Amino acid sequence: MALLSVKNVNLGFGGPLLLDNISLQIERGERVCLLGRNGTGKSTLLKLISRQIPPDAGEIIRQQGIRVAQLTQEVPRHLTGTVLHVVSGGNDPESGNLPEDEAWQRQVQIETILSRMKLVPEADFDSLSAGLKRRTLLARALASEPDILILDEPTNHLDIDAIGWLEEFLLRHVKTLLFVTHDRMFLRKLATRIIELDRGQLTSWACDYDTCLARKEADLSTEANQRAQFEKKLAQEEAWIRKGIKARRTRNEGRVRALIKMRRERRAWQDRIGSVNMQAQEARRTGKLVMEAQGVSYAYGSSPIIRDFSTTLMRGDKVGIIGPNGAGKTTLLNILLGQLPPDTGTVRHGTHLEVAYFDQLRMQLDEAKTVQENVGDGNDKVIINGQPRHIISYLKDFLFSPDRARSPVSMLSGGERNRLLLAKLFTRPSNMLVLDEPTNDLDAETLELLEELLLNYTGTVLLVSHDRAFLNNVVTSTLVFEGDGAVNEYVGGYDDWLARRRPDTPPEPAAPKIRAAKPKPEKARPRKRTFKEQRELDALPQRIEDLEAEQAGLHEKMAEPAFYQNGGDEIARAKSRLEALENELETTYARWEALESIGE
Repeated sequence: MALLSVKNVNLGFGGPLLLDNISLQIERGERVCLLGRNGTGKSTLLKLISRQIPPDAGEIIRQQGIRVAQLTQEVPRHLTGTVLHVVSGGNDPESGNLPEDEAWQRQVQIETILSRMKLVPEADFDSLSAGLKRRTLLARALASEPDILILDEPTNHLDIDAIGWLEEFLLRHVKTLLFVTHDRMFLRKLATRIIELDRGQLTSWACDYDTCLARKEADLSTEANQRAQFEKKLAQEEAWIRKGIKARRTRNEGRVRALIKMRRERRAWQDRIGSVNMQAQEARRTGKLVMEAQGVSYAYGSSPIIRDFSTTLMRGDKVGIIGPNGAGKTTLLNILLGQLPPDTGTVRHGTHLEVAYFDQLRMQLDEAKTVQENVGDGNDKVIINGQPRHIISYLKDFLFSPDRARSPVSMLSGGERNRLLLAKLFTRPSNMLVLDEPTNDLDAETLELLEELLLNYTGTVLLVSHDRAFLNNVVTSTLVFEGDGAVNEYVGGYDDWLARRRPDTPPEPAAPKIRAAKPKPEKARPRKRTFKEQRELDALPQRIEDLEAEQAGLHEKMAEPAFYQNGGDEIARAKSRLEALENELETTYARWEALESIGE
């Protein structure tokens, strides 16, 4: 029996149905990725499945006793307190009603998850970065050991290291998963089945992402041919009915009724959401040299952010910047653009440089103004490649309907805000694009169109992104933050960096691997523990207690604001020791379980 079944569900909010008689089953062990264009109703479907909203018709059936947990796209505003308080459900009134034995088991589970996810239990939730808040909410979802985990854009605001860690964690510790993502590499690694929501209908593909794209293209081609034949027949029948007298004969009444039915069917069609029509306006060419940095260093107090960095950008270069959250990527952009002076070193710009800057916080958008006011600055027309265009017509290229164009920015979703900022950006001629996290919340089709635009752009591109596939497809070289202020340059994209990074660079953090025990022969007699193994087993609880005490002490120390005023070496040593403790605890627990499984 399926863990969860959606049967003949309808849901709409006026206009065409968002969900039109859809059905879906999720079996135990499946990892299902839900795809769809921005605004098609993916988050709405997840809310239905998690019972946050009821359907207009149909039913959602869960296997009796299963637990469903969800990570939403937005951080709930009501959550307060420490990380431990949030993860343990301190804001949930039902969390305090568990029986004593269940409450104890839940506490052990929470402590294990916090350890695995490298979260500081005593840290204040409100003071965390967006990425750490999302990681805390994921820990909260996992703490209940759900039978089905629902994730809505789980990689938003996570850096590359955190995304890699999340992939490994979900593969190891979560059995059944339903998720929405725009990260194509994340999708390729996790999904065992892909479903797409398009014009109110669900389509399922039990294959990998690339095969899914090929099959979808074939399906769309077939649909286009069928619609063309229908339109041709409808036109013929419309021409016949206009002849008048012949259509009124009794023997032709059936043909008239068939025509009326065809008209109703045609009116019920929902056309696919169009594609964004992006076009960057290019200013006159810069000189061959665009930007040069020599010996640049910058620090916050005694902590180095950038140390002795040098690079040269030539016209046409497309450079990606990679690094953990908080490493200083935006700081580096501001230094290169001349908006922030370095502590030491120099930055020199070439001639005729005209920069268009996409900031990840979307500070260029005025929340109180409408969409068209943000792009047109009060004018009804914009100049695109020397030609005037009405603002409403221009915004249609970015999938904003006339009504949506007159709506305030505060009503837009994350994907719509990104599209709006791109629309505003491309009204200005430029010969250098600086893009700080442009891919958040954009659907896969829009991402591919943005990739194509950047590839065809003849100017220079400086790009900060955590989207590994986007980096692979666009950039020709990468600048990588590799700890203690070092920023190193590599040829190629993300995969090229992984292959060529320096030998002394630590690998991306991943859950420690536990070697699986070899299966015993079916008829083998059970082995008893040796004296030496029994002594080792007796000593392990104390060893685990010592390691966890040291770990808790480090967590408490690192939670204090004064800790980060120390030198970079001391911070690095503490982080290195914490990682070593994590690995040793995992290994010790695994050894304990292995010895416990041997008969006394």
